[in-house]
Amino acid sequence: MSTITDQLNLAQERTHTNCCPAELMEFVIKRGEGQLAANGCVVVNTGDRTGRSPKDKYLVDHPDSHDNIDWGKVNQPITEAQFDTALDIANKFINSQDDVFVFEGFTGAQIKRRLGVKVITTLAWHSLFAQTLFIKPGSASDAGDGSWKHDWTVINAGCHKLTKEEQEALGVTSETFIAQSLERKTVIILGTEYAGEMKKGLFYAMNYDMPEVGVFPMHCSANIAKDDPSNVALFFGLSGTGKTTLSADENRALIGDDEHGWGPDGVFNFEGGCYAKVIGLTREKEPQIWDAIRFGSVLENTVVDPKTRIPDYDDISITQNTRVTYPVDFIPGAQIPSVGGHPKNVVFLTADAFGVLPPISKLTPEQAMYYFINGYTSKLAGTEEGVTEPQPNFSPCFGGPFMPRRPAEYAQMLADRINKHNAHVWLLNTGWTGGPYGKGGQRFSLKYTRAMVTAILSGQLDNAPTVEHPVFGLHMPTSVPNVPNEVLDPRNTWADKDAYDTQATKLAKLFRENDAKYNLPANIASGGPKA
Repeated sequence: MSTITDQLNLAQERTHTNCCPAELMEFVIKRGEGQLAANGCVVVNTGDRTGRSPKDKYLVDHPDSHDNIDWGKVNQPITEAQFDTALDIANKFINSQDDVFVFEGFTGAQIKRRLGVKVITTLAWHSLFAQTLFIKPGSASDAGDGSWKHDWTVINAGCHKLTKEEQEALGVTSETFIAQSLERKTVIILGTEYAGEMKKGLFYAMNYDMPEVGVFPMHCSANIAKDDPSNVALFFGLSGTGKTTLSADENRALIGDDEHGWGPDGVFNFEGGCYAKVIGLTREKEPQIWDAIRFGSVLENTVVDPKTRIPDYDDISITQNTRVTYPVDFIPGAQIPSVGGHPKNVVFLTADAFGVLPPISKLTPEQAMYYFINGYTSKLAGTEEGVTEPQPNFSPCFGGPFMPRRPAEYAQMLADRINKHNAHVWLLNTGWTGGPYGKGGQRFSLKYTRAMVTAILSGQLDNAPTVEHPVFGLHMPTSVPNVPNEVLDPRNTWADKDAYDTQATKLAKLFRENDAKYNLPANIASGGPKA
């Protein structure tokens, strides 16, 4: 059986290891991989894949891990032989290149729990992405002594699209193939230049490895009060629900925007950087993210004016999934190293395009388990072919594509920690009110959502009076500072109350259809809709 280094010729004269950002950006420009924007960041395109390729992601089915995996559409099995074939294809491609870029660093800001990673790429900007997003030894985010150990390897040969012969050898029909082995601690990327595959491959690794050492891995952002280190908050949510936006708060220190662990000592960031969406970005709405886009950051699939070199964040002609990567310490006052205590508040974010869910609800322990396992948000009309009205998007634990283990295992870890540390749990709808998306509904005001978050984190709502939603049983505060009372009950915002009731019943039924596949215990099922 091949090892990850058997076939790689990482000769010194062609291998560039842990280059500084300036060196990598020089390579990017010189090799024609991207351009320099007026704000100093490097702008790149990811080719025909502008997002993850979940249908092309596979996991080696090995006896040591087989019984721990939630096999299915997300965790698709391949054999050791298929993995070796992919490894051979990737290594041959990398060995054909004049330059190879290597990043050696860490995932995990807590020293006792972090994993050492080696990321091998053929594109300089991929290496800059890795250096920006992960933790570089000796950097501000590294709380250790600068030493490095090797646990996981990412071999990114994404510039090579599989030939028909290679597809036949692997038993697939796609030019893209992403393979991961938990036992050999290796990720192989073929046929896609989308850098997020590297990030999510290592998040997947942490999601498998961390429970073994008593850490609950989470797809969430986190921040901490600047004047109270005991006031830590978590924000769970799928893409587009506001994790990055709501955790970047000038009154609080950012721990991280996407991936964390909750262990015996508290919360810690898995990453050294942020990977934020920039569609519609403005300085007025998100000043911290706007200012973080500068020298050392990587802007993906964003149109730049050819004369002024100013990025146009409203232009979605390449993709709606425009993104930027920057180090955590680009956010003013960020928590460095990225660690905090046990959370006082846990916030679930959903963008409900049906216009049904309340903008804010306090959850019981049973509701917390229920909504975590279901992991709900919406797909919008027009985002995919054939989608003509809002559709539910249920992703277990608010991160199903990155969770190798069964949802109930992660949900139990959350419940244990919430109960032990008496954390309050909330559901925030950052989606629509007054009607569905595209049919009279309006997106909830970010100003009001921020006011709700402020009220939660300040403790103003801990014992606030609530009313129960008649369909979902959610406990809705009757008053929130700086938020009009009439928007707190979503039924009040609909002109046609009967239409609201019909829509609420419809969404409740969709929840129950989804939760049926989990065979939930009665106490957790009781946290769902009443209808």
